[in-house]
Amino acid sequence: MSGLVSESPGTVERGQASSVSAAVGYRPSRTLPIVAEIRRQASRRRTQLALGFMVLLPLIILVAFEFGGGNGDDDSNGGGAFSSLVDLATSGGLNFALFCLAVSAGFLLVVVFALFAGDTVASEASWGSLRYLLAIPVPRARLLAVKLVVALGYAFLALFLLAGTGLLVGTLRYGWHPLGSTIASQIPPGQGVLRLLGILAYLAVILLVVAGLAFLLSVLTDAALGAVGGAVLLWILSSILDQITALGSIRNALPTHYSDAWLGLLSTPVQTEDLAKGAISAIIYAVIFWGVAFFRFTRKDITS
Repeated sequence: MSGLVSESPGTVERGQASSVSAAVGYRPSRTLPIVAEIRRQASRRRTQLALGFMVLLPLIILVAFEFGGGNGDDDSNGGGAFSSLVDLATSGGLNFALFCLAVSAGFLLVVVFALFAGDTVASEASWGSLRYLLAIPVPRARLLAVKLVVALGYAFLALFLLAGTGLLVGTLRYGWHPLGSTIASQIPPGQGVLRLLGILAYLAVILLVVAGLAFLLSVLTDAALGAVGGAVLLWILSSILDQITALGSIRNALPTHYSDAWLGLLSTPVQTEDLAKGAISAIIYAVIFWGVAFFRFTRKDITS
């Protein structure tokens, strides 16, 4: 019959697919909004405790200085690599904030970055909610990207809360004075703020290695504690190996080799060579860890 119009199977299939897509209204980019993940993580007790402790720590240090008389002369040899900074800590708000960062960079901040990055995926798996998120369906790559961005955001927030609180309470108690240095002359307050921001930025970049490693372990295991603890232990192992001079130039490849290069920002002029090497090394390590995490997660069977 000439009045009938025939359609090819391909045309029918494309039409059906188009109508189904329009009916459902599914858009991968609209699944798991970043704002929703921020709220979910903010409601968690570990987020609240971690951020709260970043605010509380400078207050604890301030009280310790007050009870201790505000100087470190009684135990000048017991402060470790940064013992000389104790004498400067009570000489102004900038120095107090610098001291808070110095005593936290070696371990506390490592744990905080590992906590936020290592707990984000593994905790979902341990609760059994990961497969339900993927069944919405949330694309795997988007789920991982959103969780990584939010985890890094909270980790950076913790770092800046520590420095900001230290600067605030230190300035209120000890005043606004030049930034002291044990390896150069005093740095004017204006330049001191810029140096402190530079130190914060460098620490944030260096700690990306911890975040990358913890995030990778979080994808590989369902145990959040294992991901967090594994990242911290491997960072400590790298620090120990870096102290073995017999390793020679091999130590330059360790992720912790340039972890103290931020001290170059306290010298005049600023020593930038190790800062650049440390930043490049950290970014390379972090990108590799994140790349492996995405590769593995997008191909693994999710049973949790």
